[in-house]
Amino acid sequence: MTILNAPTVVGIDVAKAEIVAYREDVQLTQAIGNNRESIGRWLKTLPAQSAIALEATSHYHLDTAELAFGMGHRVYVVDPYRVSHYREGVGLRAKTDPCDARLLARYLASEQQHLRAWSPPPRFYGVLKSLLKKRAELIKTHAAVMLSWSGEPLLKDLMAQQLEHFKRVDQALKKLLRETAREAGITENIRRCKAIEGIGDLTATGLATTFMRGDFASADAFIAFLGMDLRPKDSGKKHGCRRLSKKGDGEIRRLAHNAAMAACRSPVWKPFYESYLARGLAKTQALVILARKLCRVAFALMKSESEYQPNLRLQGSLAT
Repeated sequence: MTILNAPTVVGIDVAKAEIVAYREDVQLTQAIGNNRESIGRWLKTLPAQSAIALEATSHYHLDTAELAFGMGHRVYVVDPYRVSHYREGVGLRAKTDPCDARLLARYLASEQQHLRAWSPPPRFYGVLKSLLKKRAELIKTHAAVMLSWSGEPLLKDLMAQQLEHFKRVDQALKKLLRETAREAGITENIRRCKAIEGIGDLTATGLATTFMRGDFASADAFIAFLGMDLRPKDSGKKHGCRRLSKKGDGEIRRLAHNAAMAACRSPVWKPFYESYLARGLAKTQALVILARKLCRVAFALMKSESEYQPNLRLQGSLAT
């Protein structure tokens, strides 16, 4: 196959067994096996610094993204939710792998200047996120088992054994998290976050892990990455309800919410929390605001590499 010299736009639909790629310059659709050897061989046929858009999947897109980035191509990993709405917006009726590949190329060609190019995460980022997710799944499964067994007296001894086993596994996971965090070099940031009232080991690890993902320009960018930014929905004189975008890691948001539930009872953050209740907000709304504030404070500490100094007069901490 001839290697072209002019850059082009490529859309890639990713599945477990294969990827389907569409090259806009030659209007060619190809199916390639989803393995590093086949993908690498195909990527060598692309022009230098091609722009490649692929839909985010669980992990099936990672080989393509990493290999393409390593060869100097500009890679854009696109949110499937956004692609789905783009499909409806441009009036496409069909949804097949080749159609999706063409749609991704069309989306990238139109929106490239507004998109942020993908870059590989730090070495331990994926491991830390995976361990946090696995622990969350363990907690959820354990709670479901305990709840379903609680009404059966014959299972009382088994429940006690299950509880002991759960504690051992939980301790082992926490130990792995501490060791991995130490290897990743984020121990100091975890310590800074833990100094904030309400934030414990797991929440601090989650926030420090998120911080290592990229060079966030501001606290707003950090909050948006967590999916805790508000999405207004106004039109004319109508002011719709603000909702979280929820575009980031759901487990980190859950941990931040738990931290807010603990912080709202502390002398430092209780006045801050109650001030929003006094405005007529529901408890959940006030907790979300407090969780976002805690994340902003944690970001400020990690960004400036400074120590936490609570300010009781301001019912909070450093201005963020």
